[in-house]
Amino acid sequence: MALALALMAAFLHAVFGALQKGRHDPWLSRGAIDFCYGAMAMPFALFVVPWPEPHMWPIFALMWLVHVIYKLLQGQAYMMGAYTVVYPVVRGTAPLFAIFGAMLIFGERFTIVQWLGLAVLLAGIFGLAVYNLVHVHLERETLVPALLFALATGLFVALYTTVDAYGIRATADPFTFLAWFFFIDGLVFPVVAWRRWHRMDNPPAPGPLMLRGFFGGLIAFGSFGAVMLATRLDKVGEAAVLRETSPVFAAFIGWLVLRETVGPRRIALMALIALGAVIVEAGG
Repeated sequence: MALALALMAAFLHAVFGALQKGRHDPWLSRGAIDFCYGAMAMPFALFVVPWPEPHMWPIFALMWLVHVIYKLLQGQAYMMGAYTVVYPVVRGTAPLFAIFGAMLIFGERFTIVQWLGLAVLLAGIFGLAVYNLVHVHLERETLVPALLFALATGLFVALYTTVDAYGIRATADPFTFLAWFFFIDGLVFPVVAWRRWHRMDNPPAPGPLMLRGFFGGLIAFGSFGAVMLATRLDKVGEAAVLRETSPVFAAFIGWLVLRETVGPRRIALMALIALGAVIVEAGG
């Protein structure tokens, strides 16, 4: 079940990334998505699931802070660097940091075979980043700070994975955590997006933007909810690694839906990512 949830999270995360990659400003897209999933989660948090235990409120506060910083860093990385260069760096650094977090917080240990699988997976992800770096010529003047923001974003992805895993294990009802997570997490970026939208000379029409936010919110429930449940059912480190097979799904979506050219080198790098995930799971 944990394996299926982690792979579902990887696929939906790739869909989520493709949705954010559209014609809208990334800050506006993120604000619309957060507003929609926060609004959808609010009635469940307040009226359906059991009320959180008192010890959960400090965890929710820490979770909220980590997610806000993560989204700020991610927004800066996407604004300053090409998506195809920044995204693999974020996803490549995240599982490595998450594994060390799981070792420190949950006492998890990887076997030698699993470390080998992680090395293969990271070789594929960072190889993809280098390949895109060589062939993508957009925003070259801001590339170095974009990569630094991408590394910082990867660190905070690992941090929120660890904090969220701790939180979902600390409550008796995991759906209480999920409902309150989405409700609280949706409070900040709609305000950021609204202020940015009002300062624009030619702001986009709110209808298509909110429609994108609605579908993005539904996908977020499946993506982030699935990986959180996977970390409750099984090891945090393994779930974090398996989720980072999302670049494989992202390339498949780009080829099938967006009609992007993949090419034999990128296919080989995708195969490395998938092979690394298989080794990690088989070695556990």
